[in-house]
Amino acid sequence: MATRQSVDEFLQRCEDVIRYVKDQYTEAKKQEHYNDTEYTKAQQMLEDTVNDLAHLALSCNAQQREQLHRMRLQLEQLQNEMILLDH
Repeated sequence: MATRQSVDEFLQRCEDVIRYVKDQYTEAKKQEHYNDTEYTKAQQMLEDTVNDLAHLALSCNAQQREQLHRMRLQLEQLQNEMILLDH
């Protein structure tokens, strides 16, 4: 069973990843192909975070899974936006 603290810490990590990725997304929209390395790194961070979330959800209770599900939706929306950006 995942502890409340471990889930809270993971959700905080997700928020940090979202902030970083949004910054990279904004920069990519401004600079087009100038910052490809950081943009790709941001996409990989998102993918890793989604995978970690899925793994953590396996050991969570129903309430924790609901929190993680909402976070997963945010992460996946951001992934879609990055993919659709004509980069």
